[in-house]
Amino acid sequence: MRRLLAALAACCAGAAAAYGDDSPDVRPFSVTIEAKRMHEECVKLQAGDKRKYYWRADGPVDFNVHYHDGPEVFYPVKRDGMRGDGGTFTASKGTQDYCWMWTARDKAVKLEGRIESK
Repeated sequence: MRRLLAALAACCAGAAAAYGDDSPDVRPFSVTIEAKRMHEECVKLQAGDKRKYYWRADGPVDFNVHYHDGPEVFYPVKRDGMRGDGGTFTASKGTQDYCWMWTARDKAVKLEGRIESK
């Protein structure tokens, strides 16, 4: 019984390490995006705020981080045909709702990742 509990604890620790932990500072996500559809994860940031992020998809997606300023949309990060990415994003423009957005291309894709708030 102790071996079983130890094995379960090790598995859970591995999953937490892969996607961060379940603290409020980590926003994990796992979704399927249908072909030609998109998925967004948005957070309100002030200039200078930083967010670490990581994601992977089982097929190519178009990825961006964007915000709206009136009728205009600005793309501090924009990459096409990606299967994964990660890094630290630093907000540069006042207080804005910044959105991480993925768009599936020709077929549905499974997307997993996380955005950390600290």
